[in-house]
Amino acid sequence: MLRLTASITSSNIIVPQLRQFHASAVCCKLQSGRYKITPKRDRPLTYEMANPPYYIAHRKSWNSWDTTSLLDGQRAAETSVEDVFIRRFMTGTWHDLFCSEIIIKRQHNLIRIAGILRQGIPSRKMYFLIGYSEELLANWLQCPVKLELQTVENKEATVFKHI
Repeated sequence: MLRLTASITSSNIIVPQLRQFHASAVCCKLQSGRYKITPKRDRPLTYEMANPPYYIAHRKSWNSWDTTSLLDGQRAAETSVEDVFIRRFMTGTWHDLFCSEIIIKRQHNLIRIAGILRQGIPSRKMYFLIGYSEELLANWLQCPVKLELQTVENKEATVFKHI
């Protein structure tokens, strides 16, 4: 619908203005969660990254397992904030060692955190960091926390394909 309006300038002259509604065509472009192919096809992707988002629950799994999204689920906001805190704490504590996504599983009162680590530190330091992370997270979140970590020699061991 077009409407003719007028505006008054500083010299008190009425200038007509034409207002229009602009719309662009609908773009059915699905881009989120997909990775752009490089010219040399040298970008490594893990299995989680290689599958697009619509394969969640078919070929890949959720990164956070809890019951807050069910009908009458409680503490949805708190659980999301805690998950972000756990992921940031783990990536900061285990700096540059995670080769995969951090998976958080909540069962009753227990929080299980899973992931794949690179063997970049001595085993003694790794055991210390496991106890340190479990103890601090258990005190902050007021529930038991269990780390389920697996190690690989290098990050290339988790590469599924190159694009």
